Amino acid sequence: MRQLTQKLKDGNLQVLDVPVPVLSPGMVLVRSHYSVVSAGTEGGTVSTARKGYVGKAKEKPQQVRQVMDSVRQKGPVQTYRAVMKKLDAHSPLGYSVAGEIVEVAPDVRGLSPGDLVACGGATYANHAEYVAVPVNLCVRLPEGANLRDAAYNTVGSIALQGIRQADLRLGETCVVIGLGLLGQLTCLMLRASGVRVAGVDLLPSAVAAAGEHAADAAYPANEPGLEEKILEFTGGIGADAVIITAGTESTGPVDTAGRIARRKGKVVIVGWVGTGFDQDTYYKKELDLRLSCSYGPGRYDIDYEERGIDYPVDYVRWTENRNMQAFQELIHSGKIDLSYLTTHSFRLEEAPGAYELILEREQPFLGIVIEYDVEKKTRGVTVQTGTARAPGKPTIAFIGAGSYAMGNLLPNITGDAVLKAVMTATGTGARSVADRYGFEFATSDEQRIWDDPDIDTVFVATRHDSHARYTLRALGTGRSVFVEKPLCLHREELDEIARAVGRLAEEGKAAALMVGYNRRFSPLTDTLRGAIGQGPMAMLYRVNAGAMPGDHWMQQPDIGGGRILGEACHFIDYLTYVNGSLPVSVCASVMEEPSHLEDTVVINLRFANGSVGSVLYLANGSSALPKEHIEIYRAGLTGVLSDFREVKIYGAGKPIRKRLAGQNKGQPQMMDRFLAALREGGPSPIPYGEIHAGMLATFGAVESLRTRRVVEIGAEGA
Repeated sequence: MRQLTQKLKDGNLQVLDVPVPVLSPGMVLVRSHYSVVSAGTEGGTVSTARKGYVGKAKEKPQQVRQVMDSVRQKGPVQTYRAVMKKLDAHSPLGYSVAGEIVEVAPDVRGLSPGDLVACGGATYANHAEYVAVPVNLCVRLPEGANLRDAAYNTVGSIALQGIRQADLRLGETCVVIGLGLLGQLTCLMLRASGVRVAGVDLLPSAVAAAGEHAADAAYPANEPGLEEKILEFTGGIGADAVIITAGTESTGPVDTAGRIARRKGKVVIVGWVGTGFDQDTYYKKELDLRLSCSYGPGRYDIDYEERGIDYPVDYVRWTENRNMQAFQELIHSGKIDLSYLTTHSFRLEEAPGAYELILEREQPFLGIVIEYDVEKKTRGVTVQTGTARAPGKPTIAFIGAGSYAMGNLLPNITGDAVLKAVMTATGTGARSVADRYGFEFATSDEQRIWDDPDIDTVFVATRHDSHARYTLRALGTGRSVFVEKPLCLHREELDEIARAVGRLAEEGKAAALMVGYNRRFSPLTDTLRGAIGQGPMAMLYRVNAGAMPGDHWMQQPDIGGGRILGEACHFIDYLTYVNGSLPVSVCASVMEEPSHLEDTVVINLRFANGSVGSVLYLANGSSALPKEHIEIYRAGLTGVLSDFREVKIYGAGKPIRKRLAGQNKGQPQMMDRFLAALREGGPSPIPYGEIHAGMLATFGAVESLRTRRVVEIGAEGA
């Protein structure tokens, strides 16, 4: 399929061939008929992308701080890779589409192929021939619906949520400041609801359009006597509410709103404006200043938007989805007429011209619509991007290739391997990875990977809930597999993986299972382990992990498994490797917090050779403290490893100190070892017994938190 993309590095706009997005649970696949360009949001994104690095930094100071923090924590090389990954990627644009459903996920109810729908969502409803959208961001349209008008779905829902925040009554007055697309829609719906509405804008064309089609009165923002005219319009009392839909860094709109609103009136900010306003006016009038959050309740809630969990209508009358439904009903019933809004239309292949129109501003515009060739029925799931390299080498497919894979795995795959296929959830993601690293093809069809006889190794770098499924599929087809931690989220999955590994061993097949426990491969780990030696030891691994929001996907039990399963398995593996024996029991304690996130935890382990170890996984520490600190005590020796930058050994005369130029958590060495095993047909660099026992210990830690007891692991992992 074709999709409009841009590169954040230089703002270059392209219509690319990309795979159709993956249809995940709870989603529908839609063939686009029309999509609407947001001049404010999308125009700002393209404008920022076209600036130099200094200009980008000025526009995004928060991201600059994140980059500086990353340099301190991870070093310049890792930070550079992460930044360039974002800048060089093909980024999607658009968030408002109307079209026809062509496929639904098996768990979707109430929507079927053939249904006409309007969709929203910045990461879903993009300018593309096909879009995959979660059910709560998709509304079914009545038969005969005008799909061009329906494509204004997202912008209309944003406008409607602003109106709901204003909480106006029949016969009251409202002034809308900013008469772009969002302001015009706001005026149309206000007037349809029985509110008397006046519009204000700097552009004469916008004022004229509102005065003719959407508002009871419209005024130029720089017109002399504006406040007096608004006062006259409102019968001498001032506006009951002012809705600001302008986009500017100036505080002018907020200051003006304060002056024209009546005492105890409301000011609602829908657009992006400066808020360092004159507080005196708001104080004396006791004005109610409100901010409207996008489409409405459910926005930015992963449970609502991604998992399809609705809010009960008895308690949340107007959600994102119900706002969309209400907006579409206003269109279909004829209560609002959008026919004048579309001032420009572009075919998809001409879509870059829409952004030139926005940025150049040489002619007036309101609604800009992208049209799609609906007669085109094919939807390619695979895009050829290169040619396979030398035969006889490990031939690799990646399933999932996000920030970690692009920053730590792919850069460390040498020319001794063939990069054959990459599959990610989005077409632009797969195409970006394929172009950047030279994969032969990008796909959204998992079966395309399993059916390719050349592929002998699969890398799994998806969200945690799919790790076990892909691992089992790879092992079941006799392929080697590298899976990012954790190996799985459930004990039953671990048992099934163990059986698959056992069957391969019995059959004498060379397929290797590798988990991305990179820290054991760090050069400083070699120094530490060599100096301390083997035998019973006491170990401490302190992880200053930092806070993670409760709505982050890793905190969701059914997706990420929580931070113990999702990340602490790393540190259990490390202690297992350093002491040279398997864990036999675990006892975990959690610091009680109001959030109940269970991410400030102490995990105490006993090992078969008598060693003991503690993992302090802490979400409540200072970000100024380095993330990882390890101490090992054995036979009068002490080793201290600081954030994989420096190791010190005490007890053998003068302290031994080794310091690296930058942080090295072992990813390059891990990849070298795994690729060597693939080429030579040798065993995995991590024995399966250690992988299995480490997961048992991690599951045991979670169980111990629940039962408040010591959990015996036994010798199952041996």
